[in-house]
Amino acid sequence: MRTAHTHGAWPALRVADWTGTRDTLHMWTQIIGKIRLAHAPLVNHWWQVTLYVTPRGLTTSTIPYATGAFDIEFDFVEHRLRIRTSDRTVRQVALEPKPVARFYGEVTQALHELGIDTPIQDRPNEVEQAIPFPEDTVHASYDPHAAHLFWRQLLQADRVLGGFRSRFVGKVSPVHFFWGAMDLACTRFSGRRAPTHPGGAPHCGDWVMVEGYSRELSSCGFWPGGGEEGAFYAYAYPEPAGFRDHPVLPDSAYYSEQNGQFLLPYEAVRTAPEPDRVLTDFLQTTYEAAAEHGGWNRAELEDDPHRWDEQRRPGASGRRSG
Repeated sequence: MRTAHTHGAWPALRVADWTGTRDTLHMWTQIIGKIRLAHAPLVNHWWQVTLYVTPRGLTTSTIPYATGAFDIEFDFVEHRLRIRTSDRTVRQVALEPKPVARFYGEVTQALHELGIDTPIQDRPNEVEQAIPFPEDTVHASYDPHAAHLFWRQLLQADRVLGGFRSRFVGKVSPVHFFWGAMDLACTRFSGRRAPTHPGGAPHCGDWVMVEGYSRELSSCGFWPGGGEEGAFYAYAYPEPAGFRDHPVLPDSAYYSEQNGQFLLPYEAVRTAPEPDRVLTDFLQTTYEAAAEHGGWNRAELEDDPHRWDEQRRPGASGRRSG
């Protein structure tokens, strides 16, 4: 397996060193995510509301509007929020130290200038302190260097999660960024219905969680919390008996009773001789914990992502062999 350890591909970023920026950026991504939510048609498990990692930052991808479309991207290279429309108009908002209230006002004004009407629920979800966006002068930090490093963390996590996703041929989510909890996630499904989720997320209707967890699943991802430099996580819903006691790799991974999931400190991956392999081992063994103890039909749900490599190689005839 090729590793991406050279040239600082996996950057160090202590959570304590950018908590202010992280919390402000969390609110900013909630605003942009809610704009997508306002216009995109419902897709199971709220997949239509997420953001995606790009070569520059995070994007909404294409959002339908009237007979056209627009998108919004956080550019963590030039530190700009860009709103682009299908009629070739563009507006930009600077990513710099400013209160959430000001950011919200600038985004709202930019959308107005582009002729995009977007009423949203103007308060955050899944956080204990839900200050309405127009009133939030508490969160006002933005360290461009930290934001850039966080994007680079996401870039590596997205790449490895994408490789892991390719091994599954059952129902599986994209690798996407949920702005509610501020995590990058990928979720596999067994194909069976799940018991009704009890809800309980702060400032978030229980019905939101009922939709999100309507099918039996195994989920994994990266979260900028849970460790000194963030953590990779994996959990199952519903959690089958034996899941938390299943042996997983690497040795630095553990089951957190407090969080109800397996955690792997980001720094354990970053400092490993082969970061990709260490993270992939964690993703695979925690998935196996869910699939084996949950009785998933693995033979029907998994396949080799290299199964067509021979036919795809340059000069291959494309004819079936044997």
